[in-house]
Amino acid sequence: MNSITQDMKFRQSLMNYAKKYGVSRASRKYNKSRSYIYFWLKRWDGSVESLAVKSRRPHHHPNEHTKEEIDLIKRYHKRNPTLELPELWHRLRKQGYTRCLESLYRVMKKLGMLPKKPKKATYKPKPYEQMTYPGERVQVDVKVVPRKCIADPEMKLYQYTAIDEYTRIRFLYGYEEQSTYSSADFVKRLVKWYKRRGITVKCIQTDNGFEFTNRFSPSKRDKKTLFENTLSQLGIEHKLIRPYTPRHNGKVERSHREDHNKFYSCHRFYSCDDLNVQLAARLSRTNNRPMRPLKWFSPIEFLNNSVQYD
Repeated sequence: MNSITQDMKFRQSLMNYAKKYGVSRASRKYNKSRSYIYFWLKRWDGSVESLAVKSRRPHHHPNEHTKEEIDLIKRYHKRNPTLELPELWHRLRKQGYTRCLESLYRVMKKLGMLPKKPKKATYKPKPYEQMTYPGERVQVDVKVVPRKCIADPEMKLYQYTAIDEYTRIRFLYGYEEQSTYSSADFVKRLVKWYKRRGITVKCIQTDNGFEFTNRFSPSKRDKKTLFENTLSQLGIEHKLIRPYTPRHNGKVERSHREDHNKFYSCHRFYSCDDLNVQLAARLSRTNNRPMRPLKWFSPIEFLNNSVQYD
C-alpha cells in the first residue's frame, strides 16, 4: 500500500470501537449504518491496509474477445509478425473474425503485440555563450504596439528594440511600418546611439522575419534585404536564430513582455512622434533600473564599471 488515506484511518478507528463496544453503539457514535460496519468488519484483518477501497472494475466484459479469437490473432500474428494492422484484420475476417479494426487494435495493444515506438532522444540545449565585452552581440526584434494603445484605429505602430547582451542596455524607436526600410533606419540609429556611449556594435542577432532577411522567401531567397546591405556597409555581422525558436532571442523577448505589462498597459499614443517621446522616457527608466543578472547594478552602472575595470 503506497499511502494511507484519512478515510482508511476513520474506518480503522470505527473497527476498533465496534470490536470493543459492539456494532450498535459504534453505529450511534460514528453515525454509520450497521450494514456499513458489518461490511468493513468482514473485510478487516486488523491492518489499516485492508480497509482501502478496492477497484470496482469488472473482471470480465460480455463483449470481450473469446479465447478462440485471441488464439486466432496470436497464431496469425506469429506467422506474419511484420504484417500491417489493416491487412492482418482483413485476413482475420476471412477466417470468421467479426470484430472491427479498432477492437483488434485494442486487444493487440493489451497483449503487447504492437511494435513499440522508439523513444525520442532527450533534447539537450547548447550551453549559453556568455558575452565578454559590450557590443559583442546585440539582439534586435520588433514588437507590435497593441491597438488599444493607439488613438487612431486605422494607425499601426511598431516598436523596434535593441538590447546589448553583455550590459543589457536597450535602445528603442518607433515606426509606422514593419519593413526592411524601417529595420535599416533603426540599425543606423542604434549604431550611433551605442557609439555615443562607448559601445561598438560587432554583431546583431535577429529572428527570420522578412523585415530582416529573405531566408524563407520563395522568390527572393538569394536577394539580400536593405537591412542586410546596411549591416554589410557598417561592417557588422548578422546572426540569425534557429527558426521558430524565440528563446534564442530571449533577452529582447523578455524585455518586450515587460514593456507589454508595465508600459503599454497604461499608455496611449496619438502619433508615431508621440510614441517616440514616451519611448525615450521608458528607455531612460529601464536603462537605470537595477537588474539581478547584473548583480543589482543598472545597465548604465554596469557599463561604467566594466569600462572602468577595462
